This record gives sequence, structure tokens and C-alpha cells, in this order.
Amino acid sequence: FFAITHEHVSPVREFAISTAGFWVQHATTEVLLSHRPDLRREHAPVAKGLLAFDVLTSVVYAGAAFARRGPAERDTRGMAVAARIPEPWVGVSILAPATLDAARYYRPRSRWLRWAARASKAAGALLIVRAAS
Repeated sequence: FFAITHEHVSPVREFAISTAGFWVQHATTEVLLSHRPDLRREHAPVAKGLLAFDVLTSVVYAGAAFARRGPAERDTRGMAVAARIPEPWVGVSILAPATLDAARYYRPRSRWLRWAARASKAAGALLIVRAAS
């Protein structure tokens, strides 16, 4: 595990810096599952590997948030401090989209899974509003 530090910034910037990687993961997964809903049935090792990486990375980060373990500069802690919420709730905001996207891989025709995944990603991103207040 490694940590990258930066100078002191406003809570909004801290939240944006800390969550940028998750936003990229969510966007990548959304594009992948939207454009290739039958990915599970395709021979696409790179696309499947990218999806697995995004989901598993989120699971690991969520686990760190639940356990509150890792360097003080960890992303989940930065998000929690900036948004003034307990770190385990940040873990939930990261784990929910990952879980829903994994389910979408197995049930690509489920409209409620598609929209629940998108809503969970939007809800996590909207925590920036709390950081701004």
C-alpha cells in the first residue's frame, strides 16, 4: 500500500482529489456495461479484466474504509473528513456501485440493476455537495 500526499486544500478539493479514482472506475464500468451488456458471454479478456479490476479494487477500498485501516492519506479517509461523515459510510458509497455492477455482469437485462447502479454512483458523487457546505 502506498500514499500520495498533497498540500492542504479546501474540503471540496480534498473530496474531489480523494474520489477521482472512484469516479473514473465508475465511469469506465458504466461505459463498459452499457456498450457491452452481454460481456459475460463474449470472449473479451481485457474488458472482463478491467471490470474485475474496478469491482475488486472498490471492494478492497471499501474494506479499508469499514476497518478504518491504512495510511492517514487513504482516499476513503480523505472523503470522509471532507464530507464530514463516518468513514464506513464512504465504504458503503464505494461498495454499493461495485456490487450492483457485478450483478449487472450476471444479469445484463435487468433495468432496475442498471438504474440502481447509476443512482448509487450519482449519490456517491453528490457527497461533494456536503463537502462544499
